[in-house]
Amino acid sequence: MSDRAANNFSPRITNRRAFHQYFITHKIECGIALLGSEVKSLRWGRCQLSESYARIENGELILHGCHIDPYEKAAIGHEPLRERKLLVHKRELNRLESETSQGATTLIPLAIYFKDGRAKLELGVAKGKKAHDKRESIKRKEIDREVRRAMTHRR
Repeated sequence: MSDRAANNFSPRITNRRAFHQYFITHKIECGIALLGSEVKSLRWGRCQLSESYARIENGELILHGCHIDPYEKAAIGHEPLRERKLLVHKRELNRLESETSQGATTLIPLAIYFKDGRAKLELGVAKGKKAHDKRESIKRKEIDREVRRAMTHRR
């Protein structure tokens, strides 16, 4: 079995609420500084991204509110809600800092997955949706769903 096929067995943990609550302007892939027991828990899919966000503090990108369950078989566990450092290049960090300083934008984690054996986090630059924007996106999804349904039944 090749390395790429082995990576496909690892789960992709997504933040489905992010696309409902935010407009995602663009995405960036970054690494995560994790402990061994956290990696094991991620491989089992034991992570929640729904209330998490990232912030630039003291020249570093820090992930807040990401809950990774402790691994049951680990001798020494970890704190589930600890702050985790995200690994990005300096130029990407400067670009993210300039985009979030404009106001009304934030950094939201969209997914955690494994790539070439390493845990990666997909981070989105997001702007919050208002209630009427959420209703419009729901209507658009329903219309698309009805169109797809009509096209499959059409002969």
